[in-house]
Amino acid sequence: MGTLKLPFVEHVGMRIEAQVEGRSRCTLVVEDFHRNSTGRVHGGVAFTLADTGMGAALYSTLEPGEQCATIEIKINYFKPVLGGRIVCISEVVNKGRRVANMESSVYVDDVLVAKANGSFAIFRPVKEDVD
Repeated sequence: MGTLKLPFVEHVGMRIEAQVEGRSRCTLVVEDFHRNSTGRVHGGVAFTLADTGMGAALYSTLEPGEQCATIEIKINYFKPVLGGRIVCISEVVNKGRRVANMESSVYVDDVLVAKANGSFAIFRPVKEDVD
């Protein structure tokens, strides 16, 4: 996302490798801290990739001054992730003036491990006076 500082994305070890024309590609190399108590990668890791990937894809279509925020996401997990490099491909399915529908597919070694669909709000921030 250009020169934007993305502290959470950096914290989890994620990389936004591409975002253009309503599509994005995000990756993450599994580290020990991504694992749950059973040794598998926590489902929240795939969810984070999907959510961030959707936002990155949508961000590439926004007009200057517009922002976006997640309204809701539904994710289906198909296979456990044991390690390796996770790749998330996201795209805009439909974009209206105020709401966009997004989709993400999450892979490990070209195997689909999760799929997510989400709705995102599109808005212009309101400047608030703070006393």
